[in-house]
Amino acid sequence: MNELARLLDTLSPREGFNTTTLEGVGVYRASRSVPREPMCYTQGIILVAQGAKRVHVDGRSYDYNANNYLVMTLPIPAECETLVTSGEPLLALMLDIRMDMLQPLIRLLDEHNRLPPQADSTSPQPGLYVSQVTERLSAAAIRLCQCLGSALTATALGEGALREILYLILTGEHAAPLFDLARYNTQLARMERVLKHMHDHFRESLEVERLAALAGMSTSSFHRHFRQATGSPPLQYLKKLRLTRARELLQDKDVKVKQAAAEVGYESPTQFSREFKRYFGVPPQCSAGVSPPV
Repeated sequence: MNELARLLDTLSPREGFNTTTLEGVGVYRASRSVPREPMCYTQGIILVAQGAKRVHVDGRSYDYNANNYLVMTLPIPAECETLVTSGEPLLALMLDIRMDMLQPLIRLLDEHNRLPPQADSTSPQPGLYVSQVTERLSAAAIRLCQCLGSALTATALGEGALREILYLILTGEHAAPLFDLARYNTQLARMERVLKHMHDHFRESLEVERLAALAGMSTSSFHRHFRQATGSPPLQYLKKLRLTRARELLQDKDVKVKQAAAEVGYESPTQFSREFKRYFGVPPQCSAGVSPPV
């Protein structure tokens, strides 16, 4: 077990997501492999110390493991596989994307003419990317995890360690989407505002024309850029979001199927059950009261 994995093992006493003493930093543990299944990734950065994950979006696959980290600039419905080998659990460091750290670092890099060439392009940036873990980045992740063992040390040093990781990622390969995310009027930043609105109001009837207006785009342009950023058309994204939230209710809150359907915006329980089974491969009754897979 490498040093980062050893630290994450100590910081993750239970399966699934473990919070830490530093806000926006968590550790994920999975002791068994999980076959490909739908889920909704949240915005953030994932550094895997042990094991591997594979995410499938819009016909493309992205592998991330101890050699490659994943950056999700947007919350994206995807299909994910968890790969555990030799009986060693998957261990991953999960970091929120902190705009209060991201924006000052980008201003500093701009002042020193260190922006990546792609950041000056008007071409749309993807909502996710995978990049290689360097020795410096691995060492910075170890320093952050060493801070997390103590609330005092995490408070005193944790944000500095987190800022170092973000700086190294910004100066690494393929980081242009993070630069776009931090700027107000880029296509990626517009998509983030639209997605935040959709996540806040997913129970409501959302018209594509209104979402396009929120992005400041024509309907046709919005459709194209939304698909490029998330891998799904807007209404398909909304359906996936509703079904994912419903599954969380069924698994975590142990609510009835009809109640779950109503709470995520479905007027017809029959339609909900049909779409749930089509998306997850099992009827909603099979998810009720079942712990979510890890």
